[in-house]
Amino acid sequence: MRKIIHCDCDSFYASVEMRDNPTLRDIPVAVGGRPDQRGVIATCNYPARKFGLHSAMPMSQAVRLCPQLVIVKLDMKKYKEVSHRIFSIFREYTNLVEPLSLDEAFLDVSECTIAQGSATLIAESLRERVRKEVGITVSAGIAPNKFLAKIASDWNKPDGQLTIAPEAVADFVYELPVEKIFGVGSVTAQKLQTMGAQTCGDLQKFDLLFLTKRFGRFGTRLFHLCRGEDDRPVRIDRSRKSLSTETTFNQDLPTLEACMAALPPLVEDLQRRLSLSGHASAVKSRTLKLRFTGFETTTISRSGVGIDARFFESVLEEAWQRGRRPVRLIGVGVALETDRNDHQIDLF
Repeated sequence: MRKIIHCDCDSFYASVEMRDNPTLRDIPVAVGGRPDQRGVIATCNYPARKFGLHSAMPMSQAVRLCPQLVIVKLDMKKYKEVSHRIFSIFREYTNLVEPLSLDEAFLDVSECTIAQGSATLIAESLRERVRKEVGITVSAGIAPNKFLAKIASDWNKPDGQLTIAPEAVADFVYELPVEKIFGVGSVTAQKLQTMGAQTCGDLQKFDLLFLTKRFGRFGTRLFHLCRGEDDRPVRIDRSRKSLSTETTFNQDLPTLEACMAALPPLVEDLQRRLSLSGHASAVKSRTLKLRFTGFETTTISRSGVGIDARFFESVLEEAWQRGRRPVRLIGVGVALETDRNDHQIDLF
């Protein structure tokens, strides 16, 4: 039985800025670009979220919703330094640390003897150390597998944690909305709801054969995840064939200009993840995905190694022209060089 902790820093960029400037702590703060230059929110603190602000929102819209908003420019060098300090603390508890981004990671503490081997106490300890030594807060989820740990880390945010003990898994997932299952987006959720499956408990009524016929290979994942089953190990050095990031917007982006404004943080996040993965030199193609109102999706892929904003701006315009209507999701990704015998997988 594994003991997995998912650690997620609370509004990371904004937390670092509030740490360095305590006058920002109790007022709405957004980190990102300027509103007069089509800037967007990279992240915002919790006082700002009370006004409906969220990541990828155009900063001009954010200022209209929250006129007193304080805007802080991104400082990636500083954030990377802070991230390095946080991950150094994580690795004092276990060598099995799988980074997902600058501020998020899975830890396998199954063999850790600190705090008598209690994953709950280990999570409390490392969160307290990050708070004292780095000056920001971390939320954590503790569970027997990665799927449940990631869900649990979001349960008591900010600055909280939740433990899902092995004996509590069945009851926990039974009431869990199907939208919480990794990989279930709006389209799949709608299909599941038409089947009468609004919770994982509802989904457990369908057998494996039915789900694979209805959803293909993903049906197998649905069958296991709705039961809280996930055997993926925490991997220090994952062999990647692709890497991507995407955002589904709370409100559809009405114009090409709005889509362009939402693009930079996605490209920046892709560049950051690529840098952390150590595969920056292995890029062989780039892909952009748009999902329009009505859930029609279009993708454009081009060979090449550059993932600069200008490339994605050009293919974004081309993709938008295919639908010319509001956009609910934008994704950017890269395919990586693999061994000759490897099979290519979908970017998204």
